[in-house]
Amino acid sequence: MQQQPEPDVTAKAHIAHIKYQAVVTSGGHSILVDEPVDLGGGDTAMAPYSLLLASLASCTIITLRMYIDRKMWIVDEIAIALELFKTDDGTDIKTYLSFKGELTDEQKKRLLNIAEACPVHKMLTGNIAISTSCA
Repeated sequence: MQQQPEPDVTAKAHIAHIKYQAVVTSGGHSILVDEPVDLGGGDTAMAPYSLLLASLASCTIITLRMYIDRKMWIVDEIAIALELFKTDDGTDIKTYLSFKGELTDEQKKRLLNIAEACPVHKMLTGNIAISTSCA
């Protein structure tokens, strides 16, 4: 019998009777997730789509900070803004980066490539298989 590999990351969530507030736990940390009022929730926390964008945004700027630090470029701040659009063909995410620091146009162009190499970006634009089962 083939042994199952250990997962790289795990997450658990549970929901009770507060519509539609859920508690998600991963890596020893917990966050609340909720839906906006117009979808029946209480708007007490980020919605699932917002969390998806938050994951991409945080991974992107962390990846950029690691690269900038390794290159010893002078950048005091990295900011990112993302927008998600649901389209007839799927989903379109627009990402806008800005930097406070001393960067040439060539360095900014390189940072755009690095941004698209962050692990979450690569995961979202790659092949994802999701299988669901009941206990």
